[in-house]
Amino acid sequence: MGKLSKADKKIAYDAKLCQLLDEYTQVLIVAADNVGSNQLQNIRKGLRGDSIVLMGKNTMMKRSIRIHSDNTGNKAFLNLIPLLVGNVGLIFTKGDLKEVSEEVAKYKVGAPARVGLVAPIDVIVPPGNTGLDPSQTSFFQVLNIPTKINKGTVEIITPVELIKKGEKVGSSEAALLSKLGIRPFSYGLIVLTVYDNGSVFSPEVLDLTEDDLVEKFAAGVSLVTSLALAISYPTLAAAPHLFTNAYKNVLAVAVATEYTYPQAEEVKEYLKDPSKFAVAAAPVADAGAAAAPAAAKEEEKKEEPAEESDDDMGFSLFD
Repeated sequence: MGKLSKADKKIAYDAKLCQLLDEYTQVLIVAADNVGSNQLQNIRKGLRGDSIVLMGKNTMMKRSIRIHSDNTGNKAFLNLIPLLVGNVGLIFTKGDLKEVSEEVAKYKVGAPARVGLVAPIDVIVPPGNTGLDPSQTSFFQVLNIPTKINKGTVEIITPVELIKKGEKVGSSEAALLSKLGIRPFSYGLIVLTVYDNGSVFSPEVLDLTEDDLVEKFAAGVSLVTSLALAISYPTLAAAPHLFTNAYKNVLAVAVATEYTYPQAEEVKEYLKDPSKFAVAAAPVADAGAAAAPAAAKEEEKKEEPAEESDDDMGFSLFD
C-alpha cells in the first residue's frame, strides 16, 4: 500500500474528526508541550474504552470543525475553535469528565532540565553527598553552591534554589543536574478547558462538590434578597422578608393605637402586665432558696449537741 498524499491525509483526518464530533458531546482540550510519542501512546492505552485522544495541527482541526458545522448545522462545536491555540490536542470522552481528567493527570514522565526550557517549577538541589570527585567542584562554584570534600567526594552542605519557576534553564544548571542525575521536571497532558455539549468552562469547575454548589447558590440568593429589599422590589427570595417586615409595621401600629386584632392582643396584654407571663419556675427557685437556709440551720442544730457533750464531761472555761 503506497503512502497517502497530503490531500488524502486531510480528507481522512476530516472524516475522522467529523465522526468524533457526531458521536461525542464532551471534549477535554489538553496542552501537550514536551509530551513524547511513547508517552502519548501510553495515555491512549490508559484511556481506551470511553475516551479517544486526537492530536493534529490547529489549522486542520479548525477546518474540520467548520466543515462539520456547515454540513450538520450544529454551531455548538464552533466554541472549540478559539480554544485551539498552541500545542493542544482533543480528548473525546463519554465518561465522567472529572474521572477522565484525573486519569489523564496520572500519566506524567520525569524529564531532564534541558537548556533553554522554561522551568515549570522551582528546582531545589538537596544537601548530601553527590558522589562526584573533587575535580567537579568548579560546577558548584559557578552556581554558588556551598560544598565540602567528604571522603574524597563532593558534598553539598545546604539546599540551594538552583532555578526559579518561569526562568529559562542555563547551560551550567542543566550540566549540574545531569551530573547529579536529577530529572526535576515532569510532563504530561494538562487539561486546559472543558467542552460539554456547547458549554465551555475551566477544569476547576469539575472539582466542585454538591456542597460547594449549594453554598454558592445560597450566597447568590442572599445577594438577590438583599438587593430586592434595598430597592423594595418583590422577588420570590425576598417575599418572606417583605411579609415579615410588613407584619412588624402593622403590629407596631396596633401597639401604638387602640386598634387591635387577634394576633396583636397577646402582645398588648404582655406590654400592659408582663407579670402575667412570668415563668412558673420562679416560685420553685424561691422555694429552693428558702430551703437552703433551713438546711443550714439543721446543720447548725446537729453540731450543737457536740458542744453540749463537752459540757457533760465536766469541762468549762471557768473551771
